[in-house]
Order: sequence, then C-alpha cells, then structure tokens
Amino acid sequence: MSSEKSGQAEAPTPKAAARGRRGRPRSFDRATALEKALMAFWEHGYEATSVSDLTRVMDIGAPSLYAAFGDKRSLFEEVVQEYGVRYGSFGGRALAEEPTARAGVERMLREAAVEYTAPGRPHGCLVIHAAANCSTAEVEESLRERRNGNIAAIEDRIGADVVAGVLPPDTDAAALARHTGAMIQGMSQQARDGASRVELEALAEIALAVWPRV
Repeated sequence: MSSEKSGQAEAPTPKAAARGRRGRPRSFDRATALEKALMAFWEHGYEATSVSDLTRVMDIGAPSLYAAFGDKRSLFEEVVQEYGVRYGSFGGRALAEEPTARAGVERMLREAAVEYTAPGRPHGCLVIHAAANCSTAEVEESLRERRNGNIAAIEDRIGADVVAGVLPPDTDAAALARHTGAMIQGMSQQARDGASRVELEALAEIALAVWPRV
C-alpha cells in the first residue's frame, strides 16, 4: 500500500535533508558587506559605530550580521585584519623590501602621505583612530598592541643596520623608531584634519633629516 493511501508521510530524500541542514542561502555578498563595515569603522571609530549603523551601511539585517560575523567586536576584529591586508600593509612591505632602515622608513612615510589622503575613502589610519574615545578595553588594547608592534618592527630594522655598520654604533634605535611612529601617527591625524598629500610629504622630508649617517 502506498504512503498516500496509508496516510503516512514520505521520508525526505537525501538532497532535501541536506537542504534543510544548510538552511536558506545567504542573500548578500560577505566580502562586500565586510568592506562596507570597514569603511564605517574607519570613518567613525569603534565606539561611535553602532550595530544599527552597521546593518544600515552593510544593507543586511541584524540576524544576518550576527550569523555571518558574530557580534560587533568580532566583526571589528575581522575588519582590522582586512584593513591590514588591503590598506595598512605598506609600512611592513617598505621595511622588508628596502635595503636599509632609512630607505624603508623614507618609503613608509612617503606612502603614508599617499595612503592617508587617498580620495574616495576615510583619511588617516584605522588602527590609529578607531579606538578614540573607546570604552571597550579589549579593543583599545588590541589596537595599542598593533601600533606598538609596528614601532618594535622599525626598531628591529634599525638595530640590524647598527649591527651591520650601516648606522653609527651610538644610534638610539628605540628613540629613532618611536620618532618614526610619532610621525606616522601625526601624519594620520593631520590627514584627518585636512592636510594634503603634498603637505604630508613635506613632513616626511623633515622627519628624515634627523636620521644619523655614518
């Protein structure tokens, strides 16, 4: 006797069962939504960007945001990673690719002048500004560690040149690295305040004048 005549429901097929487990397909492009969140955090910072702001700019509902990215802090952590890959990697590349620390820092500062004033996106650096007025200690500490890690990388590069005799033996690698960090952070703030690429490039020239030579 068939199931229709007996009143018993037919068992779902394997394909139907798999569709049920997967649920409804995502109706938005995740990479596009992440980029929109990145721009929002970059422009307004972590604290001032609410979940409702994010759902509006990402053009998704809150349930979709939580399902795809987790909570606001998890989304921000992914944004910072994405920013480092797409927009903030120029400093590390400069240090790695140039033959000396001075050449690396020179390239870093010049590229910062370009990147921090690029049209069509927020000015300055997300890692420097996103935690402004932030009451979430974990977010503030995470960004601080990134900034300090960048300064430590510069110090290591300078120290290697001191050992190699490229820089004088009495070069204060820590102070010179912190000076570079201060310039990068200052250029970022200046860019947000409206400084042009040419104006920031002039600052880079002045910053390089303090570097010692053998």
